[in-house]
Amino acid sequence: MDNLAHALVGAALGRVLADPKVPRAAWIGAVAANAPDWTELFIGLPGDRSAFLVLHRGITHSLVAALVETIGLTLIVGLGCRWWVRRRGGVAPPWGWLALCIGVTVLSHLYMDWQGSYGLRPFLPWSATWYYADWVAIVDPFFWLLPLVALAWGEERHWIPLAAMTAVGGLITGVMTWAAIVGAAATWVVVGCALLCVVAAVGWVRYWFGPVARCRVAAFALLILAVYAGAQGIASRAARARVERAAVLRFGTGARWAALTQAGSPFTWEAIYASRDSVAGDDWQMPRHLDLPIVQGALRETREGRAMAQFARFLVADVDSSETTGVTVYLRDARYARTARAGWAVVRVTRDRDR
Repeated sequence: MDNLAHALVGAALGRVLADPKVPRAAWIGAVAANAPDWTELFIGLPGDRSAFLVLHRGITHSLVAALVETIGLTLIVGLGCRWWVRRRGGVAPPWGWLALCIGVTVLSHLYMDWQGSYGLRPFLPWSATWYYADWVAIVDPFFWLLPLVALAWGEERHWIPLAAMTAVGGLITGVMTWAAIVGAAATWVVVGCALLCVVAAVGWVRYWFGPVARCRVAAFALLILAVYAGAQGIASRAARARVERAAVLRFGTGARWAALTQAGSPFTWEAIYASRDSVAGDDWQMPRHLDLPIVQGALRETREGRAMAQFARFLVADVDSSETTGVTVYLRDARYARTARAGWAVVRVTRDRDR
């Protein structure tokens, strides 16, 4: 999922698990929950498109890396706190509680990424197999608002937390306003988010909770999110069964298929089917061209081709031989690009005509 969702859910988890035994547990949880993404900066990202396809949600998102990230962050934060305590006084956080806070929030990143249709490779470096739950979209505003409201209600009524929450809430409001204008979100989602914002403001003004109940309200928000995600998981079973039946009817028992999540429309899925020769949706179909020798060569012999081959869930190719200098092979993942010749889910490979 997006980094804002990871940060807010991580902050709520940190508060539930370690507050008040670990000072600033919510902030630590927010940073740790994004560790699989920001540690990608140390292994080559940002890079070109091929590097992104290979490295993003790669080794840093594996279970082995989660262990390394947990140990590393625990040592950095724990030793830093002890250095601060020696200089300024106070009490250092217990190692066990700190490790629990960081470990669970790091793992929350992997779990939340697995929920969607982008996928996860948890068993790297031994297995590069992608796993997709196809439950929750990569962007879901309820994963922003529910933990944000819980975090806000658990703060002192002071202008600093109010300013921080207002800034984040304003960003979310802007995104949802844009989504409502362009029709990128279902009506019930927009209305639900608006009502949640009203409830959040009333709860803040009337001081429904506060620091004494901060762990309880954060736990309640996470429970609601778990039920919400679980309900989508249950609903996806019926959607997946329908897509599987349609795939078999269309392409036979060897067909591949998926029910892809849709940002802005929870509880709805986009069907995609594939045979060896074609990939299709409910109202479109296109050839894959994967058996062409020039496409096979691009996939085997070029860095761009190998990157797309290991990333794409529904790989398609398009060959342009109109240029006199060579032949251009466009490789796409049909989840995200079907006819485009540019974009992050498209790579371009130029080959000599005699290959």
